[in-house]
Order: sequence, then structure tokens, then C-alpha cells
Amino acid sequence: MITSSPSPTPSEAPSQKYIHGHHASVLRSHSWRTVENSAAYLIPYLTPGCSVLDVGSGAATITVDMAERVAPGRVVGLDAAASVIDGVNARHADIPQLSFIVGDAFALPFADDSFDVVHAHQVLQHLPDPVAALREFRRVVRPEGVVGVRDVDYIAAVWYPELPGLDKWRTLYQRTARANAGEPNAGRRLKAWARAAGFTDIEATGSLWAFTNDADRQWWGGSWAERVLESEFAASALRHGLATHAELQEIADAWLQWATDPDATFLLPHGEVLARA
Repeated sequence: MITSSPSPTPSEAPSQKYIHGHHASVLRSHSWRTVENSAAYLIPYLTPGCSVLDVGSGAATITVDMAERVAPGRVVGLDAAASVIDGVNARHADIPQLSFIVGDAFALPFADDSFDVVHAHQVLQHLPDPVAALREFRRVVRPEGVVGVRDVDYIAAVWYPELPGLDKWRTLYQRTARANAGEPNAGRRLKAWARAAGFTDIEATGSLWAFTNDADRQWWGGSWAERVLESEFAASALRHGLATHAELQEIADAWLQWATDPDATFLLPHGEVLARA
């Protein structure tokens, strides 16, 4: 049975851990992301010559897209995973204004007022203290600049057909994310977090990913079927005693069933915020 776990006390709170890890299925999923489908709200601010910091740059497809839009402006991608940074640096060494570094969202290695745009996509949901990270983003953005953050709201996901295995996936995702000190429903909290971080000029909007056509369904469902069994998400669920191998297989099978149904659809809503100090 998929079970809940007791909430940790402050003294035993789990350390920050990326729930998905860097399994090949996760990186393939991230490689689908572009400015157009994942940061459209930020496009008006990605002007030629501006400088950008992309926190949690991951597979770097959004970062590279940003570099093309703001050229010749400087773009820095920052991620906590050294192996990921090594890979993207090697792949994109031919873009002179683009660089990638290993770093910590809570202690950015930059002086105050260093960037015109600070961006983070699907990052705050994984952090134990998203307000502290936003304060750090505020520190390194220039007074006339903007911080843009976008995060999913998993509890609000909508899909058809209504398969019991996908209901179990959502329940398990909520519990596993929180066992790793994350907030799986970050999208609805971004405005409140930005206010708590000291931003006074905040524009909150929303958008969604829609997976409906054959190619998108097979890609999204296949990706999750693999992640449920082989990624850090699976390992974490097992480690925390939140699911069994058999339950993970049941969820993976549900994803594959959903992906092959020509009537299937999946809508994943996101909150997004543009914040200025």
C-alpha cells in the first residue's frame, strides 16, 4: 500500500535533494523545454544585450534558447549537479557568451546587481526554503531588472481517462516530494513566496503544458513510465517506504496505458511570477 510518512521535525528535516535525479529519462524530458513552451511570460525581457542567470539550468535547452535571444548578452547557467554542467559545457562551447557553472541557489557566486534577468524554471518546488532562494535571486538582479520563476502545481493536474494508477502516481508524488523537503504544488505559492522575499512589484500569471497528440502522449507517458521505475523518484519512494516495487510497476503500467489511448489528454498547470525589487 502507498503510505504517508510522519512530518519531520525541524531537527530531523530532510536535506535538499532533487526528487527526479539525473536519470536519462529525466534529462530527455527536460530537453523538450524551450523558452516558447516553458518561459513565454519572460520573452519581453529577453532583449539583445541583456545579461541572464538561469538557476537550475539542467539540460540547458531553455538556457541556450535564452542565449540566442539575448546575444551578444551574457548568459550563465547554474546547476548543483557537476555531471550535468560538465556535459552542457562540452556541448555548447561554441557559444562564446554562454557559460555553465556548478553552484548553490542559496549562495550564488555573483556580486550584487549582476544580472538584468534571473530565471528559475521548476526549481523552487525542490528547495527546502524557496523564500531564501528568492532573496538571493533578488540580491543578484539589477534594480531595473526582473526575476522570473515558473513552477508546476502537481495536485491540480488533470487527465483523461481517469486511471486509478495515475491517481496513485499523484498521491505518491505528493508524499515523495515532501519527504525530500520539497513543495509539489509550488505554482500557487510563487506570489506569496516572492512577497515574503521582499519583492514589491509582482506580476503573477499562469500557463499550462498540454499533452494531447499522439507524439506528445507517447513521449510524456513513456517518460514517466520509465522515471517511476528507474529514476531517483523511484529510489526515493522506496527509500522512504512510500511504495513497493509492485506499486511502482502498477503506476508505470498506468502511464503506458494512458500513452496509448487515442482519447487521452494530460494538462499540467503552472504558476509564474515576474518580480522586481
